[in-house]
Amino acid sequence: MGIAVYEADPRIFYVASASGGLFKTENNGITFKPVFEREGSISIGAVAVSAKDPNIVWVGTGENSSRNSVAWGDGVYKSIDGGKTWACMGLKETMHTGRIVIDPKNPNIVYVGALGRLWGTSSERGVYKTVDGGKTWQRTLFVDDKTGVIDLEMNPNNNRELFAAMWQRLRKPFDFVSGGPGSGLYKSTDSGKTWRRITKGLPDTPFGRIGLSYFRKNPKIIIGTFEYKPDRKAELAEKPPARRPADGGEVKNYAGGTYRSTDGGESWQRVNFLNPRPFYFSTPEQDPVDENRVYILGDNLWYSDDAGKTFKTFNIRVHPDHHAFWIDPRDNNHILDGNDGGLFVSGDKGLAWEQLNQLPIGQFYAIAVDMRRPYWVYGGLQDNSCWGLPTQTRKGGVAFWDSVGLGGGDGFHCQVDPSDWSTVYSESQGGAISRMDLKTGTSRGIRPRVQGERIRYNWSTPFIISSHNSSTLYLGGNRLFKTVDRGDHWVPISKDLTTNDPSKNHAGDQSVTPENTGAETHCTIITISESPQQEGLIYTGSDDGQVNVTRDGGATWQNVTSNIPGLPRNTWCSRVLASKWSLGRVYATFDGHRSNDFKPYLYVSDDFGKTWKSLSTGLADNDCLYVVIEGEKNRDLLYLGSEMSLRVSLDQGGTWTRFRTKFPTVAVHDLIVHPKELDLVIATHGRSIWTLDVSGLETLSKDDLAKDVAVASPQDVLLMPRSGGGGWDGDRFFVSPNTQPGTRIMYFLKKAAKDVSVIVSDIKGERTQEYSGGTEVGLNVVAWSGRLDGRMAAPGDYKVTVKVDGKEYVSAVHVEDTNARTE
Repeated sequence: MGIAVYEADPRIFYVASASGGLFKTENNGITFKPVFEREGSISIGAVAVSAKDPNIVWVGTGENSSRNSVAWGDGVYKSIDGGKTWACMGLKETMHTGRIVIDPKNPNIVYVGALGRLWGTSSERGVYKTVDGGKTWQRTLFVDDKTGVIDLEMNPNNNRELFAAMWQRLRKPFDFVSGGPGSGLYKSTDSGKTWRRITKGLPDTPFGRIGLSYFRKNPKIIIGTFEYKPDRKAELAEKPPARRPADGGEVKNYAGGTYRSTDGGESWQRVNFLNPRPFYFSTPEQDPVDENRVYILGDNLWYSDDAGKTFKTFNIRVHPDHHAFWIDPRDNNHILDGNDGGLFVSGDKGLAWEQLNQLPIGQFYAIAVDMRRPYWVYGGLQDNSCWGLPTQTRKGGVAFWDSVGLGGGDGFHCQVDPSDWSTVYSESQGGAISRMDLKTGTSRGIRPRVQGERIRYNWSTPFIISSHNSSTLYLGGNRLFKTVDRGDHWVPISKDLTTNDPSKNHAGDQSVTPENTGAETHCTIITISESPQQEGLIYTGSDDGQVNVTRDGGATWQNVTSNIPGLPRNTWCSRVLASKWSLGRVYATFDGHRSNDFKPYLYVSDDFGKTWKSLSTGLADNDCLYVVIEGEKNRDLLYLGSEMSLRVSLDQGGTWTRFRTKFPTVAVHDLIVHPKELDLVIATHGRSIWTLDVSGLETLSKDDLAKDVAVASPQDVLLMPRSGGGGWDGDRFFVSPNTQPGTRIMYFLKKAAKDVSVIVSDIKGERTQEYSGGTEVGLNVVAWSGRLDGRMAAPGDYKVTVKVDGKEYVSAVHVEDTNARTE
């Protein structure tokens, strides 16, 4: 969402991701390190670095793109040591940040363009200014409770002159309205003390999003993109008549236009109708050296060499959807581009690009695993399709070149046939499910269709494979569909399981630029779960808050929503989960942030949904819930994923503990425990996929935790022969190192010990490896590399001895030769 370069030494720059935190490079992008990942929110809308000192950095949390999937923030942060430490400087209720400007002459003077809440009205928005480094703030510009700042620009030669682009917008689960009377362009010539609205040369019609860019060599010249509702009669009355190009499809390229000012923004002239999909982009960039060179960011990257009169698109191999752009003022051939595929650099004004592929910032919605050994993980990413990738390779680590693409578009749900790893299902937006044979590479679309009936599919359409028969799948639209032949034929097995409210299916009608791409399709099923204990016992949850259950495979249904206490009406049901441990038990999480409700809602029922109780005690507000799953081996264990955290309960949800060790403050959208390996696989929306060895949590029962000492059963060690090909690619690429061969020996101490040693030995006790262990109360971990006396252990079983203050506790670990089967 942002790039902040220390222009006195451009090797140093910061990259702000939408929901994965801030990264810093000091070597021109060869390597990056995360420097903002454990704060209250790591969703970022703006980043700025002082022109005087690269160690003074400001971050404004909360994305500014206003998409249906955006994350929110908790104010602005400041670092004075290059990102090593951070302090929250307030403005917590602004939620989303449009822009931050640091005065180049005095870094204690900072302006924050607060965009404000996306999902509701609020007064905490507008232009805020501090003159004491963030200790105190004064709001200098406010329009109304729907309108905030999307862009804030300072004259590069005059720090008293600023422009603020005000944007009125409001999103609902089923609608987005961009623009209205609050939107407009404002100018200050006294450091923000007073502001006046600029209208000269601009159309007299409602505005939406506005973007601006100064020409550095001559700041009288400013380029701007303005979203507005076209007045076709007025345009045709111009001399000569202005003929707006036709827009095909739902995504508009000519939504308003590109304007230019040559008098410091006092008046404007339209130079082109180009303004691609403005609510998502509206980002012009004026070349700092050449006044005729202008870039417009959109799904494509547009450029002009005649000051905006005509535009062309680059024919480049770069991911579409461009959001952040920086042009080197000392060498305008040097460009950085941040888009939906990551960060790219050009050295020839955009003709050729290199990806700086070091940023693990994938936004996953859902994941699945197969039963291979080592296993593969599959998942769908925001605007980046569905992919499969191994967890281990012969080269010692996993990189992007090890992945397999499953389909195009936005990626969402994936499922793998548990009896045949080569059969993989994936889904793109709007129910576009396909079945792929990984061995042959062939794929077939299998979306259900009902003749004469329009089925509503959510942007993220859920589907599951039945645990009772892998040829049976269930998929949710506004009705639930079933197939018994892997998707070749589908039948609906329910009525409409939503409120079917017709008023909630007119997305974009009130927007300055109407858009209905399907992202706001509402009154749809969003989550499905079939009981692992009983075939045909199925629960569904919908985006309009309806929970339904059938106990006879869809012949009859019961709506149990009204039985849930304390749940606001129509709150998005983010997950339903039929228990594997108790037939009548079902869990449900609800996510109210799309209704401007940021409370956590987690419930359990033990009687098929007739009665419910809340499990939300101790969970924080502002941390909405997305997923709950049960332990794979431990019936008392629950895992919970939310917007800001990963949590664990050892008492069936009575109490919750946040997992923090090396894990960022990132949204967790999906979770699965691999049934064989006992890895918790974590789909984050901002920091890609993580795996966590939870064998200790899974194999230590409630009775074990009552003992003075308990030793968990370690994961197997998988022998992974190396076949070369790794380690010689330089430092440019992100590589996830293998976790095998090796395992972790976990043991629980009821009270602190004086001395602990962990010994791994062969059955005869002839070869051993000994480690010093932790002595603290709780779960302690010792890593074993799979070696005994410096040599790799042979396949077989080995003894694990944990000696606590002289007393021995014994377990075992297995070593398996996988023959490097990493297909």
